[in-house]
Amino acid sequence: MARRRFLALLGAGVLWGLLPGCRRSVAPLTVAAHLWPGYEFMFLAQREGWLAASQVTLRETQSASESLQALSDGRIDAAALTLDEVLRARARGVHLSVALVFDISAGADVVLARPSIRELKQIKGKRIGVEQSALGALMLVKALQAAGLERQDVQAVPLTIDQHEAAWQRGEVDVLVSYPPVSSHLLEGGAVNLFDSRQLPDTIVDVLAVRQQALEHKRDAVRRLVAAHLRGRNHLQRNPQDASYRMAAHLGLRPEEVLASYKGIVLPDLAGNLRLLGGDRPALLDSARMLSAVMYQEGLLPQPDSLDALLYAGGLPEAEHED
Repeated sequence: MARRRFLALLGAGVLWGLLPGCRRSVAPLTVAAHLWPGYEFMFLAQREGWLAASQVTLRETQSASESLQALSDGRIDAAALTLDEVLRARARGVHLSVALVFDISAGADVVLARPSIRELKQIKGKRIGVEQSALGALMLVKALQAAGLERQDVQAVPLTIDQHEAAWQRGEVDVLVSYPPVSSHLLEGGAVNLFDSRQLPDTIVDVLAVRQQALEHKRDAVRRLVAAHLRGRNHLQRNPQDASYRMAAHLGLRPEEVLASYKGIVLPDLAGNLRLLGGDRPALLDSARMLSAVMYQEGLLPQPDSLDALLYAGGLPEAEHED
């Protein structure tokens, strides 16, 4: 390059990013997450020094709603959410991709019934308590399908999770779509498990949702966050007593309660995430398509999600070459 051309470009600021010491620093990837065992490995990794704060900033929120609001406002780059929450955010114009699956419900979400109701087909004409959420709708729709029933064959009773146990104790519902700790208490009291999320594999999942713009500009930080989560997850598998001790205080649980909190959920390893997010037919894409259809049917989405750019496997350690 001619000296005059070089100086002209330098004067315009074009070459500053190429000069040693002049490259612009990239701000840390900012990630929001509320308290949940499946998300805890990120926080464990940062406490243990496996995840540098200069690369990733973790912001603890009080709820998924707070994390969603921060995404909508553009205050964060990513959030730990359920898949249905990701679809709702995308419907509102927040361009998100799933870069990691934290956990999969495998029995934690249940359809409970009174002891006199022993089979799914017996729920016909019954009062069914259910949250007005995508996951509540999905569990109810799939339970009805398994029973060979239609929505009009039952009486849906809208209940928030904090109302579940009281409504059950007062006899206001015959069947309840719920999850721990409420479901655990009711099962101990004699409720019958008619249907649970083991019959919906790879469907009810918690994921790392990342703004697509952040995937372009902060890919390295995304990869480091994913690797740190997997390291924490592997530490729990290999040394559960030590890991539970280290996570207990932040989760507000006793160490023995930490291990119990993972009952009913699957924690995908690297191979599991590659199966869910990567390859020609990622397993999570079919689940997302089904969930999107149910949400649209229930009026929770204005239209089915296109699923374009929904999944991103480039953050997984063995997929680093796939840019």
